[in-house]
This record gives sequence, C-alpha cells and structure tokens, in this order.
Amino acid sequence: MRLDAHQHFWNYTENAADFVWMTDDLGVLQRNFLPTDLAPLLAAANMDGCIAVQAREVQSETDYLLELAASNPTIKGVVGWVDLCAPDVEARIEPYSDMPALKGIRMLIHDREDADFADSAEHARGVASLAKFGLTYDLLLRSIHLPSAIRLVDSLPDQPFVVDHIAKPKMDGSDWEAWQFGMREIAKRPNVLCKLSGLVTEADWSAWQASSFIPYLDTVLEAFGPDRLMIGSDWPVCTLAADYQSTLDIVTSWASRLSEPEQAAIMGGTCARFYSVR
Repeated sequence: MRLDAHQHFWNYTENAADFVWMTDDLGVLQRNFLPTDLAPLLAAANMDGCIAVQAREVQSETDYLLELAASNPTIKGVVGWVDLCAPDVEARIEPYSDMPALKGIRMLIHDREDADFADSAEHARGVASLAKFGLTYDLLLRSIHLPSAIRLVDSLPDQPFVVDHIAKPKMDGSDWEAWQFGMREIAKRPNVLCKLSGLVTEADWSAWQASSFIPYLDTVLEAFGPDRLMIGSDWPVCTLAADYQSTLDIVTSWASRLSEPEQAAIMGGTCARFYSVR
C-alpha cells in the first residue's frame, strides 16, 4: 500500500479566523483545499490513500477531518487536535474512542515560544493520556525543540511518536549541527519514527534544488532506517514551493537506490504500520 503520511484539508471560506498561522505571505493557501482536489493528485502518483493531519488548533478540526474521512475512502486515517494541556484531557478524547479513523493527535509545538514546551508538565501529562486510547502522537518540531522532545519521549517509552517534517531544519545549514545531533539522538528511541515531508517549504521557495535535501535525507535514513521512515507531501502547504508530484519526487528519486522492500516501507508500509491502516 502506498500512502501519503501527511497532508491537510481545510474549508478556509468558513473558518478563516482559525488559521492564525496563515499570514499574508501564504496567500496562495487562503482558499479551500478538499478531498476532491487531492484525489486526482493521489491517483496520478499511484497513491492508495493519505493521512489527514490537523491544521487548526480547535477541537472542531478533529470532527471536521473525521467527517471527511467517513465519506472519502482515500483518507485512511486522521491526526486530530485536542488540547492536551487541558485538565480534563481524557474527557475530551473519550468521545472519539469508538472512532477507528482517529489515529493520533498533534499540537503545534513548533509555534510555542517555550522551547521546552514538549516536556512541560501539562503537555507531558496530556501526551501520557493517549496510550489509554491507542493514539499516536505527531511531534511538530524545529531543531531547538528536539532536546525537550527527547525528554518527553524518554518519559513515555511505550507511546508511539513520529517526528513531522524531519524536524524542519533550516535548509541554509545554519542549524545543521544541532539538528543532526538531535535527530540522531531521538532516533535512538525505538518508539519514534520520522516523516520525510515538509522539505520544500524550508528551502528557497523559488530556487530549491532536490540535491540540497540529500544530506538531510541521508542523515535520517542512517539514524532511523527505512522501516521507521514514511513519505509525506504536506499538501497543500507544499504548493508554496512545488506541486504535489514534484514534492513526492524529491523522496522517491532519493530512495530509488534502496532495495524494493526498503522503498516499499518508505512509500507506505511504515505509515500503514504506525497508523494501523488496514
């Protein structure tokens, strides 16, 4: 099974105020992006489906994505949003306990001013509650958040985690040492996987070169191995810098030197296992 492990849908027309991160320089994203828009792109790329990931920090986002999944069979799972710092976090998750399409939860760690938010007491307590419901956790990080994320992972060795967008390194190389060290360290934890996604938007949107991503991809391959890597488009955010197929081609071209089983893992097998897609 070939799966896009990371993409988004939104109804911007009706919910513009919720997208506080969508500033004017991201104007190309300020419209609706729906399953009917992605479906032909998935088909053209021979993808069997996708994982829809939250893009708004409101609980109605989880409901919205689950509604889309119920009527669109290409959506194989949902990573939703719940306020994991809320005192009643388990009560907030409980209504979804009989909804198998909900695979995991994500909070926007990389938007927090506190670089140590990941293992802060309230957040760590909320993440610890996910095991009760069999949910994964997507770690949305930058290099500065990796030390705190490692401490969080160490406190929850049985919780499945995946690092989104290879932790969004700065493609100008300015955080190379910190990023490389942090990724190698977090990869030592077997309950942590990594998404090969979000690369083009960390580079020069108009002048990126596929070759510039190779050192980063090689690093995570060495650290995690192919069985803990999964391809993701980050569509439609990727359209700031590249179309859907070109975004996937960065990873598929790089991975072409690997064995067929290793490529199969990256192209969907790892994602299916992590998110329990059947």
